[in-house]
Amino acid sequence: MEKSTAASCTAQLADFIYETQWEDMPVGMQHELKRSLMNYFAVSLAGCNDPTTDIVVRTFSPFSAGSAASLIGRTERMDILHAAAINALAANVYDYDDTHIPTIIHPTAPVAAALLAYGESNPIPGRAFMVALLLGIETQCRIGLAISPFHYSRGWHITSTCGVFGSAMALGKILGLLPNQLGWALGTAACQAGGLVESLGTMSKSMSVGNAARNGMLSALLAKEGFDGPARPLEGDYGFTRVFGQSPDLSAITNDLGSTWQLSNVAYKPYPCGVVLNPVLDAALDLAGQLTPEDICKITAIEITGHPLLKQRTDRPGVSSGRESQVSAQHAVPVALLRKSAGLTEFSDTAVNDPAVKALGTRVRFIEDGTYSIESAKVTLHLHDKRTMEKHIAIAKGSLARPLTDDELETKLRDLCKYGASGCDPNPLIAALWELETLDDISLLPALAVAKT
Repeated sequence: MEKSTAASCTAQLADFIYETQWEDMPVGMQHELKRSLMNYFAVSLAGCNDPTTDIVVRTFSPFSAGSAASLIGRTERMDILHAAAINALAANVYDYDDTHIPTIIHPTAPVAAALLAYGESNPIPGRAFMVALLLGIETQCRIGLAISPFHYSRGWHITSTCGVFGSAMALGKILGLLPNQLGWALGTAACQAGGLVESLGTMSKSMSVGNAARNGMLSALLAKEGFDGPARPLEGDYGFTRVFGQSPDLSAITNDLGSTWQLSNVAYKPYPCGVVLNPVLDAALDLAGQLTPEDICKITAIEITGHPLLKQRTDRPGVSSGRESQVSAQHAVPVALLRKSAGLTEFSDTAVNDPAVKALGTRVRFIEDGTYSIESAKVTLHLHDKRTMEKHIAIAKGSLARPLTDDELETKLRDLCKYGASGCDPNPLIAALWELETLDDISLLPALAVAKT
């Protein structure tokens, strides 16, 4: 595909979105898109009946303008904007969604939720859907790269702030927006970007992910009707990257467009918690297999050695809810040692209030080591009989270098579907996902993922 010679990065990105076709997509990215959707439906079905989702459905219902779109794992239907928001929210509730490793963006939920909701009343062939999904993921991850690491470190929830651009460009592609209209959609999306790291561990965190799906979709729909925006919403003096970033790297948005794809830097979680805890849990579960009940009683200290970001993100003692526990090493390590497992049950309110887990959590200590990558960690157990036990994980399960297999992603979907108690049969959905490019109409996917009464 010929590269655009447009001057501004907004224009270059809009040209790229407009020009890219199925033939421009590498075969490897086609398969990875199916994996990303497998994970998306898994985590959406897990969170479909969570109290967070229940409250939002109950609150939104009186304001829904119709019933064009499904709510994954549920019987209710809503208009496409509300459905997109709720389905993206449900996918993010348990922090089990995919992760763009360089930025820590969870890219699929805002984009897939918007496309699937729109596609239920506006038929989208599988190939067109895949192109739009890929471009939406590419957009938000590249914008995220331009403002990382300052943006997240400053306290912005990067999935929410950048996800709105992904859903806008994905739907803009489906709507056939012209480059200038795509630029308008980016501008309107920029004016609706929001989300705070302060919200982690609360229901509010997932609400802003839902807003990213809905507001991005709205931005594209408005642009189609002639709703304009600033010419340089990304790079302007008061544009998104300069307001939300510090010395933004605008080249990250435009360099090698169409020859490198950010989806290749997306990983899928083996555990329902912050991605920096993955190597810690790998180590804790390995040690758990070696411990006897008597050993557990002898633990006097638990040392966690890792990248400084590990302590920054997960040093949360005394958590009081399952949601908070997803970003707490003081919960994650003890519960894995005691229960020899690290699934959704281990990050529930019940597990958090287990006295044995709480007691062992008081013995956790961090050792910061800048030589560790965020995908590595060491857990050392000190026992009162002077013994020590330790396990070092160089590459965490679920990382780019050690990804979940296709079979493991299928298992994740089946397990989380069961956990979410929707009554949905995951097997037809799995089969349809692997044949995504052959579908005449992607509305089959949400139809296979609704609750069975």
